[in-house]
Order: sequence, then C-alpha cells, then structure tokens
Amino acid sequence: MDTEPDIVLRATSLHRRLLLWRGGAVAFFVLACIVAVGRVSGGGWAAHRAPHLVHLKVQGIIGSDEHENIEALNRARDDDSVRGLVLEVNSPGGAVTGGETLHDAVAAFARRKPVVVSMGSVAASAGYMVSVPASRIFANRSSLTGSIGVILESPDVSTLLDRVGVHVDQLVSGPMKGQPSVVKPLSPEGRDMLQGVVSDLYGFFVNVVAQDRHMPVARVRELADGRPYTGQQAVPLGLVDEIGSMDDAREWLARKAHLSDTAKMVDIGPAATRSRWQRMIKGIASAVPGAEFVLKESSMLDGAVAIWKL
Repeated sequence: MDTEPDIVLRATSLHRRLLLWRGGAVAFFVLACIVAVGRVSGGGWAAHRAPHLVHLKVQGIIGSDEHENIEALNRARDDDSVRGLVLEVNSPGGAVTGGETLHDAVAAFARRKPVVVSMGSVAASAGYMVSVPASRIFANRSSLTGSIGVILESPDVSTLLDRVGVHVDQLVSGPMKGQPSVVKPLSPEGRDMLQGVVSDLYGFFVNVVAQDRHMPVARVRELADGRPYTGQQAVPLGLVDEIGSMDDAREWLARKAHLSDTAKMVDIGPAATRSRWQRMIKGIASAVPGAEFVLKESSMLDGAVAIWKL
C-alpha cells in the first residue's frame, strides 16, 4: 500500500514527464516549421545573399492599389545581391492607376538592373503597360497582348426607374458634378467631358508604349485601337521582342546579368508570399497531421480601367 509520500513522489514524477512531453511536442513543431521554411526558401536566407535573380508574378486583374508588388520591386532593386528581374505577366489589365504605378516601379528597377518579361496566356491593356519597361519581352505564340486603350463605363438605369415610377432628385454643385450618374442620362456636355478624360489617359498610355518600346507615337496610335494581338502577330509589330517560354526568358536574363544558367531565382511579391505559406503549411502538415491553410484573394477596381474584355 502506497504511503502519502509515495503518492506525492509519483504525482511529481508524472507531472515532470507530462511537462517533458509537452516541451518535446512544442520543440518538434518549431523544428518542423524551420525545416519547412528552409525547404520552401531553397536553403534559407543565407542562400539569397549570393548573386541571384528574382521573379515577380503579376496575375489576374491589376487593382488600383499595387503597393505590395511595388514594395517587393523596390526592395529587390536596392538589394545588391539581386542581379535581374523576371517579370511574369498573366493579366488582362485593370485599373489605369494601378497599371501606371506598377509600370513606374518596373521602370525604376530597369534603370538599375535588367528586366525580362515572360507573358502568359494574356498580358493585355494595363498588363501590357507594366511589361513595356523591360529590356526584352518574351511571349508565347498564343499569348494575347496589346489591347492598348482605356474604358470608362457607367450604367444608366433611369429608364427602368421611370417604368416603375421612381423619381430621383439629384442636387449637384455644378453641371459636371453629376456626370456620369446611374439615375440620370449622360448629357452631351458630360459625354464630351468624360471623353476628354478617356482621351487624356489614352494619350498617356500611347506615350508610355512609344517611349519604352522606342517607337514613333504615330505608329503606336495606329496599333492602339483597342484590339488584342497574338504573340505571333505582336513580334513583327514591335510590341513583343521574341517568341519564347519562361525558361527562355530566364536564360536570356542570366546571360544579360552575367550569371550562370544555374543561378538561383527567388520568388518575390504577394503571390510568392502566399505560395510560400501554402508550401510551408503542406510541409508542416506532413509532420503535424491536421494542419490546414486557406487563402482568399480579392481585387478592387476604381476609376478608369485599361482592360481587355472578351
């Protein structure tokens, strides 16, 4: 029969074992995280200090706020170990403002280090705008690009409101303040005003392409009627430099940056961050059953858009 001191000693021993197991489980989890991060980053942070290339993926609709991509570009531009950028574009375009600011960030990078673009299935409108600062643009034969132009749309439901007997009073400080309006038809003066805005943004787009692609403005205007071009069509027109894959673009950049073909290429930007976390969680899940991760992405457009719509 156990005495009271024996019971106390046994309880103390069990408590210590429990603490040891808990500490071991925590240490194991932390080690799994470290190993997963190391695998995802391809050898850890120290490996990135060697001369290498970076890869930024611009995918989907370009939003009005592209600060995450811009910050990634600026950090890579200022990193002495980064020797060049592979910009992968797979976007139909989006907000003119987002395209402009992202274009300017790519151009700032290109003034210091070489940039090559690899176009995916579509790199049109604002997606083309962000591509033109590159020293070399590769596209697939079937890539859709170009679509140089600007759209400003506003629905008018005033006829529908009249049919259901709804009248909306709209008080404005000036005749152009209420243009456009979803509850009033667009006036001739308002149409002229908005057309002027679209024309100004279109002129900006044309000048950007002419400057970055070293083409006469008049020639760009001939091509910039809003139509898309296949990669095969875009090469002789001067909108794209070469038909080739992502591997072709990477090899070209490595030569341009005086690096070997086996030089490391590191993903940057929000798309890469999401992908790293997804791969890291998968790595942890292999050691810690039940780990799950869900990502959601949203994109918002404000104002005029430069986008190709099928």
